[in-house]
Amino acid sequence: MIDFEHFVANLAETWPAWVVTITLVVAAVIDGLQLKVPNWITFPMILSGWVYSAALSPYAGWEGLWLSLIGTAVGLALLLPAYAIGGMGAGDVKLLAGVGAWMWGSVTFYAFAVSALVGGVIAVGMVLYKKSWSKHRDQFWSILNEIATVKDPEKLAEIAAERKPRMFLLPYGIPIAIGSIAYFAWTGMLS
Repeated sequence: MIDFEHFVANLAETWPAWVVTITLVVAAVIDGLQLKVPNWITFPMILSGWVYSAALSPYAGWEGLWLSLIGTAVGLALLLPAYAIGGMGAGDVKLLAGVGAWMWGSVTFYAFAVSALVGGVIAVGMVLYKKSWSKHRDQFWSILNEIATVKDPEKLAEIAAERKPRMFLLPYGIPIAIGSIAYFAWTGMLS
C-alpha cells in the first residue's frame, strides 16, 4: 500500500528532478520522431531552471542563480564541441544546457557521462541492426582522422554536412533522456 504522506513529502523534495525527467521524456519522443529537439522545449527549460534556482531552490537568490548558470555552461560546454564540427544538433546541446540549468554542474556532468555510454550502446546497436558494421567503422575512423588533421571547426562542419545524408542518424535527445533519468534514479533523486 502506498503511504500518501510519504509520497507527498518525497515529491516536495524531488519535484525539480521530476520536472526535468518529464521534459526529457517529451524531448526524446519528439527527437525520435522528428530528429529535432524544438526550441519551445529547450528555451523554457533553461529559463525556468534559472528562475527555479534563483527563487525556489535550497540556495535561492544569487547563489542559486549562479549554480544554475554554471550548470547551463557545463551542459553547453560538454556538447558544443560536437555541435561545432557537425556531429550534434543544436537542440541536443540546448537540452543538456536545460538539464544544467535545473540540476547544476556536477549532476549535469555525471548525467552526460551516463548519456554518452547509453548513446554509444544505442549507436552500436543501430549499426548491428542495419548490418553495416564495416561502413560505419570506416566512417568512424574517417571522422577521427578529419578531427585530427583538419582542426578547423567550420571545415569539419562542412564535411559533416556533406556526409550527413549517407549517415544513420542517432537522435541524441534519446540517450540524453535515458542517461540523465538513469543517473537521477540511481542517485535517488527520483525517490
